[in-house]
Amino acid sequence: MSALVSKPASLDSWNGPYLKKKVVPRDPWGNEYHYKSPGDNGEYDLYSLGADNQPGGEKNNRDINSWE
Repeated sequence: MSALVSKPASLDSWNGPYLKKKVVPRDPWGNEYHYKSPGDNGEYDLYSLGADNQPGGEKNNRDINSWE
């Protein structure tokens, strides 16, 4: 996720920073968002594991994702 705000050393081509602030935001519970590219559900998967930061769950522990 740091590639959103600073150029990775392994990339020759980078058009960032992609966020105005130099900080990657956290989910509503203070956990880091999870990012996978290529994703299992699209070009990329972006998701939060909820309040418990564990897969699955209900209510505040329910996962939130970019593909539903």
